[in-house]
Amino acid sequence: MKPIYEPKGAAKEYGKLALNIYTGCPHRCYYCFAPMYLHDVREAFHSHVEPRKNIVAEVEKQLKREGITGETIHLCFTCDPYPCGYDSTATREIIKLLKGAGNHVQILTKGDGSRDFDLLDSEDWYGVTYAGYDAEKESPLKPPHAEPGSVPVATRLAALQDAHARGIKTWMSMEPVLDDFDVIKFLRLHVDYVDRYKIGKLNYHPSDIDWAWFGRSAESVCKELGLDYYIKDSLRACMNGGKN
Repeated sequence: MKPIYEPKGAAKEYGKLALNIYTGCPHRCYYCFAPMYLHDVREAFHSHVEPRKNIVAEVEKQLKREGITGETIHLCFTCDPYPCGYDSTATREIIKLLKGAGNHVQILTKGDGSRDFDLLDSEDWYGVTYAGYDAEKESPLKPPHAEPGSVPVATRLAALQDAHARGIKTWMSMEPVLDDFDVIKFLRLHVDYVDRYKIGKLNYHPSDIDWAWFGRSAESVCKELGLDYYIKDSLRACMNGGKN
């Protein structure tokens, strides 16, 4: 077992190395790609959540065996490092191991990772997903409560503010965007507690968003306000005349 791995495809745009800690995710985001990617039944993926077998011990072994150090490791892609309603001790233990070996972490969550802020420093990244406030409302192209098992957006933003105040680097994954106008509105707020934005489109699901317009508008705002941002490749392709 090699829990620390090199992502491929679109995932590689988020980082060189990654680690998935849990077997599933209880957040039940309707746009979740993980069950399809893992060839799992969606209901089973969202209801059976536990640390992968011997994950902490296997991470420790791999760090020693391969001498992995000086890297920033993404937590997580096919799960959330802070699954709501579940014990996240495994995440804390893994962060300790990674940091102890001289690495840093890039966390992305729809949960609340503030319990582990004491382990992080100015070279670590703490990030949350922001699809737009209307991700919790119904529209013809998305069900109500599109992220029903996750913590509310306001709670995520409060944790992000706390992390920034502690000197931890902060970032926001605006992918997948579900409410384009709200995302543009948020970017225009130019909040001082987000250090970097990564912006991407909704994939694998129908949408009424004009992705070319959205991408160009988002980039224009980022440039105007001097924000640190990255446009994901699939959205960039739409901006450059590719299929919406």
